Amino acid sequence: MDERALIHDWNQSQPTFDWSSARVQLDDETLRDGLQNPSVVDPPIEDKIQLLHMMDQLGIDTVNVGLPGAGPRAVKAVTALAREIVDSGLSIQANAAARTVIADVRPIAEISQQVGLPIEACTFIGSSPIRQYAEDWTIDKMVATSEAAVTFAVNEGLPVMMVTEDTTRASPEVLKALYGGAIEWGAKRICLADTVGHATPDGVRALVRFVIEQIVEPSGEDIGVDWHGHRDRGFGLANTFAAIEAGVTRVHGTALGIGERCGNTEMDLILVNLQLLGVHDADLTGLPAYCELTAEAYQIPLVHSYPVVGSDAFRTGTGVHAAAIVKAEAKGDAWLADRIYSGIPAAMVGRKQLIEVGPMSGLSNVKHWLREHGYDPNDEALCQRIFNAAKQTDHSLTDGEVRAICRAG
Repeated sequence: MDERALIHDWNQSQPTFDWSSARVQLDDETLRDGLQNPSVVDPPIEDKIQLLHMMDQLGIDTVNVGLPGAGPRAVKAVTALAREIVDSGLSIQANAAARTVIADVRPIAEISQQVGLPIEACTFIGSSPIRQYAEDWTIDKMVATSEAAVTFAVNEGLPVMMVTEDTTRASPEVLKALYGGAIEWGAKRICLADTVGHATPDGVRALVRFVIEQIVEPSGEDIGVDWHGHRDRGFGLANTFAAIEAGVTRVHGTALGIGERCGNTEMDLILVNLQLLGVHDADLTGLPAYCELTAEAYQIPLVHSYPVVGSDAFRTGTGVHAAAIVKAEAKGDAWLADRIYSGIPAAMVGRKQLIEVGPMSGLSNVKHWLREHGYDPNDEALCQRIFNAAKQTDHSLTDGEVRAICRAG
């Protein structure tokens, strides 16, 4: 049967955006913004290097390797990561964060020149009225500070991206002054940052269109536009895709969404959804390992129900679900079995559908488990013993518990 006839895709019924036309790059902030979460630990450089290689294999375009202005430890890590990109011939390109302060930009230039790798300087400054008020900043002071930092970076031969913090709460006039000035001073990218997770998708679309139509296009320059989102209101992923629809050319994310406070947009989920939309084309079988290493190295939990890479993402103990999967498998159709109760095919990320036995299970679960573990699924007495035991428990049985029931017979 035609696979396309098996799923009626309402996502394509009245699309407001042609995803086949989307062209967007990915910037991984795990090694910079991810480290700013107060609950994580700063991993050893060996783990950071391994994550760097995983990012490259996942088809991620650029990586923020840190904020060397933070001190000697940061300089050492940024230098090691930059050197690894050169020595291993990785395709991924590097950028690094800096306040709009020459003292922050200088170590980026020094590392770039020392290692022989172009490193984009991501110079940032707060832009919202609330930040201006708290800091006693005037627009003239903000522009002067930014001009000094951007000009210094350009003169040092660094590609520059001008980042305005709290862009989603900034006034049009300030954005025109900072972005317009940065473009004049030689910046080739600008970044819209939802620093406190304030935006909704409608707000993102309005902001991106304003910046492109009122600042970028009138400049006459070929300027990249980035989106950097946070999850404080739970809109991180939705906002990122709204930004792509509105015209940004690069979006940021972190593994498992780690980052300041509630974190950043989840890079792993950006990758999966772009792949499903036909925008990204890379081997994602390494995605679980990328997330697992992040959880281990940063010492944070990988929640069982986390989409795609959580332990329960493709796991069921429910009878109705298991029966449908078993029937699909009986047709000898792996494509069908991987989608009958899953909106994301497990095989895409190197995993498979798992059927377990618990209080919500039916006999299909039991027989499937027996068959998968080398037992006779047609042994009715054994099936009944396991089924009865499952109905009397309050959890999904472990493999060890089911094996014990098999032995007890």
